Amino acid sequence: MLETLLGFALVLTRVSAFFLIVPVFGWQTIPVRVKVAATVLVSVFFAAIVPKAAGIEVADPDSLRDTVRAVLLLGGEATYGLALGVIVNSLFSVVKLSGQIVERQMGLMMAEILDPLTGEGAQPLGGLLEMIFVLLFLSANGHHLLLLVLSRSYAAFPIGTTPTIQTLTGGVLTAGSTMLIAGLRLAAPMLAAFMVLMVALALLARLVPEMNILFISMPARIGLGLIMAATFLPFISGYVTEMANWMAQLLPL
Repeated sequence: MLETLLGFALVLTRVSAFFLIVPVFGWQTIPVRVKVAATVLVSVFFAAIVPKAAGIEVADPDSLRDTVRAVLLLGGEATYGLALGVIVNSLFSVVKLSGQIVERQMGLMMAEILDPLTGEGAQPLGGLLEMIFVLLFLSANGHHLLLLVLSRSYAAFPIGTTPTIQTLTGGVLTAGSTMLIAGLRLAAPMLAAFMVLMVALALLARLVPEMNILFISMPARIGLGLIMAATFLPFISGYVTEMANWMAQLLPL
């Protein structure tokens, strides 16, 4: 009985830590009761089907040694779940990051709205692109992909076993660098368009010195940014598949 309770507690710890950070399941707009119910339901499902690692038996619940071992096992499961959530969240934030890069070029960094998904402040264009990406992600059954991550984590590391700290740290750091590179790569065509616009405005300033370039540049940058963002939308759909490929490479599974 004690081994069964400990096994369920280990599963619940990994699933809770993963759902705490991962997108879709961890957003603040989802009611707490729904989060708790989903976490317990998924934990019960995995606890019933996934194998348990050897060495998690509890010989004496009053023994200090068994208590410390159980706490260490719970801490390892929590660390593993948090690492998985951070990696997935980093890859999920690529589209929002690319939108923020474009907003900086458009001069809209001072504009701020309330992100309904996270409850935090966000820029309008980045929030719009993120919402579009969320719809595409869910329409492609992306939430099933997140559950598949948990399933594969238990296939690679059964209950009571976790990767090494070096493996988890390396995965998180690599995911952070991948987020920056992928976000810059998605925003690269729009950055090139802004560069061409700046060159054109510089030539116009030399050819027509009496023209107020500052007055013209602001609406031109905003208009170009909106046009490029509309052109950028088909690439968001392609990133859903690319995100799945990155997750397969970066997650410690």
